[in-house]
Amino acid sequence: MSPLPVEPQGPVTKRRILADLTPLRTSVDYRRLWVGNTISWTGQAMTALAVSLQVYDITHSSFSVGLVGLFSLVPLVVFGLYGGAIADTVDRRKLGLYSSIGSCGLSVALAAVAFAGYHHVWFLYSVVALQAVCGALNSPARSSMIPRLLPPEQLPAANALSSITTTGGTMLGPMLGGLVVGLWGYQAAYTVDAVAFGAALYAMWRLPVMRPEGAEEGVRRKRASVLEGLRFLATRPNLRMTFFTDMCAMVLAHPRALFPAVAVVWFGGDAKSVGLLVAAPAVGALLGSVFSGWLGRIRRHGLAILLAVAGWGTAIAVFGLTRNLWLGLFFLALAGCADTISMVFRSTMLQAAVPDEMRGRLQGVFIVVVAGGPRLGDFVAGSVGDLASPGLAVVGGGVACVVAVGLLALKWRRFARYDARVPEA
Repeated sequence: MSPLPVEPQGPVTKRRILADLTPLRTSVDYRRLWVGNTISWTGQAMTALAVSLQVYDITHSSFSVGLVGLFSLVPLVVFGLYGGAIADTVDRRKLGLYSSIGSCGLSVALAAVAFAGYHHVWFLYSVVALQAVCGALNSPARSSMIPRLLPPEQLPAANALSSITTTGGTMLGPMLGGLVVGLWGYQAAYTVDAVAFGAALYAMWRLPVMRPEGAEEGVRRKRASVLEGLRFLATRPNLRMTFFTDMCAMVLAHPRALFPAVAVVWFGGDAKSVGLLVAAPAVGALLGSVFSGWLGRIRRHGLAILLAVAGWGTAIAVFGLTRNLWLGLFFLALAGCADTISMVFRSTMLQAAVPDEMRGRLQGVFIVVVAGGPRLGDFVAGSVGDLASPGLAVVGGGVACVVAVGLLALKWRRFARYDARVPEA
């Protein structure tokens, strides 16, 4: 059986090349949810930059700025699993609405404190941690609702649109945040973020009731649901492979921690060069999302994930061999594009091959892997770079990623045969 559906003959249209906007046209609820999330994500990225700048203004310490990431990571990992369990127990619309209200209230608190002239770093750390808790509760609920709003064949397009939201917001938000803080101060940036949450709140408020299908009621289930989700994952090799392959890329071949060193040693650059290196994968990811119309025609999602992750590792390894800045940026962008392709199909498999009453918990695991993998990758790359050399860390990491993915593909051969028309976990 061909892995691709039969396509009508004729000239290639822009819709087949550019991102497929069908989900935005066919579902009003999804359209409101996507627009609201896009606006609020950009506002949150503004706030993240503003908090980091304010922490540095208060402490004049890069270490203190680094703690911002730690205070957000720990709650995100811990409550990611718990938030997924809650999303499989309660009305997901209410969970998404209340967690968005919490995030909005925290942005209001930041703005009020900034207007009052109260400057204390521990208050900022506390708000960042609470924001991470709200995000960990909101994300599984929101992601679990998508398959209830769209038919299965539109899920790849919806996940590509979600990638546009995250990569576009991550790129645009800090730029707007720096501009707003520079012109009007921290209070203005926090106020804009609070107002931006209005779009997400409206989208959640207009959604229908989203109780999990087949979920049982009761406190006993709420307490056991996290373990139930992990046990479910342990018996589903295709789903486990989506996490294993992502860890290969993010842990073994994630050179972000080495960018300050390679910018100077390899390219003779400065902070501007570091900024270009950091931005290049995001640019590639955004382009991969914009030109994602063809992804909806792919049915062998497992094979596509394997090839995309191997492509990431190959691009990172080749980047480690280059000593020309612009050529290096090209391969980093190529890696970012491959990561988007992998993300689209991994997310689609989690949504299509998981029963509705388990989707929240699996999305919680997804959050933990996505949040924790790159941080662990930073540690691995930085350690190897210090013990050996940045070149060995980058090239060796890319090669290790390709080899690990190949071994996984040989171990679980069914994953490469996964067919989206007959989703099997």
